[in-house]
Amino acid sequence: MLESMTGYGSAERSEKGMKVLVELRSVNNRFAEIGVKLPRQLLSWELEVRELIRSGFQRGKISAFVQLQLEEAEQLPVTVNPSKVRAYKSLLETVRQEAGIEAPVTLDHVLRFSEIFESDHTILEHPDEIWPIAQSALTEAIGHLKEMRQKEGEELAGDFRARIDEIERTLKDIREIAASNLETIRKRLATKISAIAGRDVEYSKDRLEMEIVMAADRLDITEECIRFNSHNKFFIEELNNSSSGSGRKLNFLLQEQLREANTIASKSQNADISQKVVHIKEELEKVREQLQNIE
Repeated sequence: MLESMTGYGSAERSEKGMKVLVELRSVNNRFAEIGVKLPRQLLSWELEVRELIRSGFQRGKISAFVQLQLEEAEQLPVTVNPSKVRAYKSLLETVRQEAGIEAPVTLDHVLRFSEIFESDHTILEHPDEIWPIAQSALTEAIGHLKEMRQKEGEELAGDFRARIDEIERTLKDIREIAASNLETIRKRLATKISAIAGRDVEYSKDRLEMEIVMAADRLDITEECIRFNSHNKFFIEELNNSSSGSGRKLNFLLQEQLREANTIASKSQNADISQKVVHIKEELEKVREQLQNIE
């Protein structure tokens, strides 16, 4: 099954009052290149994140973004320490009396001491509890990214099959033209010989047949067409291959197809065949462009 290198996958997990959001974006790249952006609580697991992503993909530039969010709670994440409130109020009363100040101690005075408030401990202070949640979300996002890449790969495979079918039909036309091409050459040589014989010039019929055979051998494109058909067959088989990583194999087969097309055009010395080969090369060029996006 073909897999595109372009795709997007995301996932989120909510546990223990915290939400983990993961986004993965993938674009074309010759090799596997992974970029990771993590919150400070997960920096210690950057290597694990990279390896987890790398295990799912062979090629492509993949960017990973992980965010942490505290979920809204019914109670505030801070509490008041009553003993400290009383202690600071008593302290302020003493200062007021010693200073001879008649104004009473107010709430504003007490609130100036931040120590009367205490923060509740949150999961953000315990990275070891965050990582399993983030790992689960990352695994799900990888699955979604892979699914999208495979769907796009299926679309590209359908396009490849249609173009290979068109190339096969064109090759069939070329073989038919090539078969009649030899007979045309035979008649042209015979006409020239007849013109020479009409001027009482001696010639050897055996030599004439030999020249025709040699011409046929130089212009014969049977082997090239057979090899081309073989490459097409292997190309289709690779499209149906269930394993990933077909991009390099398909690129190799494409180069062989182009080589055979060029040889057919140079050997045939026929305008109609050359025109058909141009059409084949146009189809192969479209395949080549799309193959750049295959893993």
